[in-house]
This record gives sequence, structure tokens and C-alpha cells, in this order.
Amino acid sequence: MDYIIEGMTTLTHSPALTTLNEDEAAFRDAVREFAESEVAPRVPRMDAGHQLDSDLISLLFELGFMGIEIPEHYGGIGSSFFTAVLVVEELSRIDPSVGVLVDVQNTLVNNALVKWGTEEQLNRHLPRLATGTVGAYALSEAGSGSDAFALAARATRDGDDWVLNGRKMWITNGAEAGLFIVFANVRPELGYKGITAFIVERDMPGFSVGKREEKLGICASSTTELVLDEVRVPGGNVLGEVGRGYKVAIETLNEGRIGIGAQMLGLGQGALDHTVRYVQQREQFGRPVAEFQAVQFQLAEMATEIEAARLMVYNTARLKGQGEAFLREAAMAKLFASRMAQRVASRCIDLHGGYGFTREYPVEKLYRDAKIGTIYEGTDNMQLQTIAKDLLRG
Repeated sequence: MDYIIEGMTTLTHSPALTTLNEDEAAFRDAVREFAESEVAPRVPRMDAGHQLDSDLISLLFELGFMGIEIPEHYGGIGSSFFTAVLVVEELSRIDPSVGVLVDVQNTLVNNALVKWGTEEQLNRHLPRLATGTVGAYALSEAGSGSDAFALAARATRDGDDWVLNGRKMWITNGAEAGLFIVFANVRPELGYKGITAFIVERDMPGFSVGKREEKLGICASSTTELVLDEVRVPGGNVLGEVGRGYKVAIETLNEGRIGIGAQMLGLGQGALDHTVRYVQQREQFGRPVAEFQAVQFQLAEMATEIEAARLMVYNTARLKGQGEAFLREAAMAKLFASRMAQRVASRCIDLHGGYGFTREYPVEKLYRDAKIGTIYEGTDNMQLQTIAKDLLRG
């Protein structure tokens, strides 16, 4: 496991957008080994118990997976966005609940702080996020989903402080997080131009984690309500500029969509891996079902879809890492990978037959987990709208 920590800082990235060089491939294989040895044995218990294993979370911090892009002088690994994508993909191949924990930490919370934080904020929060504090990103509300800027949460100035009131919904990592990036409107009459991002800590008076949602899939990943009841936040906890929170949200979510694409990519690959093994073992009519052409063709179609999703996700991650425009590509990668994951997981259930519908085989869980991909961090319709608008702008 030592190689994983060191490898993340020393990767030399391939100039090709869609291939892995030798260092990247070796690193991916090391993450895969970790996922298979440490994550896989815990999956049934975590899914049934609707809770991540605390020892596993500690391991993720110990190996640097929770602070991949955080600079080394703040206690992180100082690696790249593409490295984070590889980690999310490989963890999600085994359990998308673990994948999304790491994804939100890196592509949303850490990225937002690195990009928008003041030096004081970075010094205070990044070492914690790199070594033991889980982060969460609190934008959504009951009446503010796809219309992300119809926020009801309010922030009122009181001297040097801000006082926050409202409720947040569907917050990933809510149960485990010690630090939250919370969006509230300081001047509702200005619409989205009043939205501001605040750094809120779990132990602030008036802040509480509410109901934990019972979900169809990614059950071990916590999804919670947050309650803001006269939460007093110091002025120094504004992330970015007052009234510019919409910019923090948009730019961070654009990056986060690549991470969700990686999560769905890993899920699809995991489902196919299980199925390839199963059809070679399962016999019907006196021979393995893998020998039937109809089965072979379905495997080939799934493998092709997964590879197409991988190329899209990797390409977009490379573009982001090279400072190129990636808005359209991120929307396409998330759209395609999320739909692919649902199609592949469903077909894998079919190829398992009756066993696929039981919890004895892992494809049942992956099928449930796949559904969220077309919903969070921008629904399919929102991705289509983003792609179309970008096309029309030329």
C-alpha cells in the first residue's frame, strides 16, 4: 500500500487523452488491489447496515485518497484531478458508495476550497480535510433541485458575522462530515446574484444534521437533511466573494460531473466483471452459457459501451487538468456514463437469470446503485440542456 501514497505524487501523465501510461496503469492496479482486498469484504455489511465502515474511512484518509489534489504543504498528496478520477473509478467498481464518498470530498469540497479559499481558510481547513475530516457540499433544497439557484436558505449580516437559516436536502456525506460548504442567499431580491458560499463546521451552534434518507441504492453512502437554525458564521468563513456563490457552485459542479461519470464507469465495469465470471461458470443445456452466441454478443455490446464511457470520462478529465474548456465534454461524459451504467447493470441482471434478482450476487446491488447517476449533480435533462446550449453558442 505504500506505493499508492507515493505513486499519487509521482505520476507522469500521458499526453494522449484516452490512454494510461505505465505509471498510471500501475497506480490504477494498486488502487484496484486495495479495493478488492479492503473494500469488497465490507460491502454486504455496509449496504445492509446503510452505513460506511469507519475503519475503512480511516484507511481512505491514511492512503491519501481523501486529499488527492490538496497540496503537500497542507498535508495532501498534491496529485492531479485525473488521479482522483482513477481512484473514484476503481473504488466504484467494487462499491459506488465508497466511490462517491471520495468523489464528493475531492471534486467538490477540496476543489472548491483550493480554488476559492483564502490563505487563512486553506491553512485551517485543508490539513483537516486531508487527514481526517470528511466534507460535504450543501446546495440542494426541497424546492431547489435542478433549479439550483431557487434557494430558500437565507444569510443575514449581523456585525462581522452572518446568521444562516434554512434547510438543505439530499446532502451526500452528511452523516460523516465535519465540514460543510453551505450555499445561502444574502439578498433574495437579487436572485442568483445574492447567493453566497459559507464554510460551516458541524459543531457550530444551531447547526444540525437531520433525517437520513432511506434510498434505493448507494445505501451505505449517507444522504441527509441539514438544519440551519440561527447558525452564526464568522465573516471569515465566506468562501469566495459575497454574492458570487453561484459561480463557486457552477464551476465546482462542472468538475464534479466528471467524478460522477467515473463512479458510473466503475460501476459498469464492476457489473460486467462479475457477469463475465458468472457466465463461464453457469451451465445450461450441458455447456457454459458463455458459449452461446447470444450471450457473447451481449457481453461484447456492454464492453463496447463501457469503453466508450471510459474514453469520454478520461478525455474530459485530461482537458480539465490541462486547463482546457470542458463544460460540454463533462455534461456528455456524465450523461453517457450514467445511462451506460443503468443499461449494463440491467443486462447483467438478465444474464444472471434468477440469481441476478437476489442479493446473493453483487449485480443486484450495482443495479440499484446505478439509478442515482442520472439524477444527482445534474439530471439527464440538465446535461442535455447544457450540451445543446454550448452547441448553439458555437
